[in-house]
Amino acid sequence: MSNATRIIHSIPTDPLTGAIAVPIYQTSTFVQEAPGVNKGYDYARTGNPTRAALESIVADLEGGSTGTAFASGLAAIDAVLKLLSEGDEIVAVDDIYGGAYRLFTHIYGKFGISVRYVDTTRPEEVFDAITPKTKLVWIESPTNPTLKVSDIAAIARITKAAGVLLCVDNTFATPVLQQPLALGADIVVHSATKYLGGHSDLIAGVVVTKDPGLGARIRFIQNASGAILGPFDAWLVIRGIETLSCRVRLHCTNALRVAQFLETHPAVAEVFYPGLPSHPNYEVAARQATGFGGIVSFSLKQDSEATAVSFVTGTKLFQLAESLGGVKSLLCHPATMTHKSIPEGQRRAAGIRPSLVRLSVGLEDAGDLIADLDAALARVAAARTTAVANSLADAS
Repeated sequence: MSNATRIIHSIPTDPLTGAIAVPIYQTSTFVQEAPGVNKGYDYARTGNPTRAALESIVADLEGGSTGTAFASGLAAIDAVLKLLSEGDEIVAVDDIYGGAYRLFTHIYGKFGISVRYVDTTRPEEVFDAITPKTKLVWIESPTNPTLKVSDIAAIARITKAAGVLLCVDNTFATPVLQQPLALGADIVVHSATKYLGGHSDLIAGVVVTKDPGLGARIRFIQNASGAILGPFDAWLVIRGIETLSCRVRLHCTNALRVAQFLETHPAVAEVFYPGLPSHPNYEVAARQATGFGGIVSFSLKQDSEATAVSFVTGTKLFQLAESLGGVKSLLCHPATMTHKSIPEGQRRAAGIRPSLVRLSVGLEDAGDLIADLDAALARVAAARTTAVANSLADAS
């Protein structure tokens, strides 16, 4: 059975009524026949049938045993970190999402959990960074925003030998393109806000585990901490998953065309997209995934924040916003938006230059998107030419 067919038919019909759409159980509590005797649900923080349907669907898509749905992607990340204790260490990808960095450093750092940031595209750096205190290796693949791709299977062999958990943020790739658990990871997280939901109309997160015992621990954390996903938003994610396969494939097709255009543009210094043969991790990406995703980042030759801001505020179809993965194309300036919380030196070391722009390539016609980028690049170049001419005139 093809992946597209499996995704569509992973969404169950309602056994009670035969409804082809999963019902929304908009309730806070459930009537019990006697204390502890119920129909599987007692209180909606602990469990809700709509949320349970989503959790089962995503666990199946990722090939895991247990799915757990949270109120946001960061709430999902937070639940994974709550598996740790004071004195534990995390080895994390250096090009990490700014929100994750903020949570790791400013929240869990206060509780005695330390983080070592390494280039996880080099498995030997992961190996060298692990100490007896390391309990978790955290990678994004591809990363946000420079699209680095790590060899998940190679890192999994290292973590297994060391007795360390491996968690992969699979938000960018989605289970349509990449299966981290099959490659040896222990935990997968998603910001379901992005491609799983797919329409920029919800906030959600999901954790999927391979081991049922580990899944039970995440479920306990979910119930104890209470950062649950509401039934309506769970239903929206399910609705998004119905079209996930076809959406992701078109995202990939459009993103490749955009990346190829940018790679040849004279105003562009560097393009970050794992589907380009020039990408340093192209072979790894082609081996462990079935597509390269819908995110393209690039840096301008004029490496200044002002130039980048001028560009991101000058497009028409690409709209300036901090999210990604929706049907409409978005763009952002990571240094002042999504990754602003990361210190400048660490940002630059990870490749986040002042002129770096991140594109979330949507489902519009690729030719229209390219024309929009081309026009914005031309406006930036014209403004630069005018500024230079004015400067020379003033000097004379």
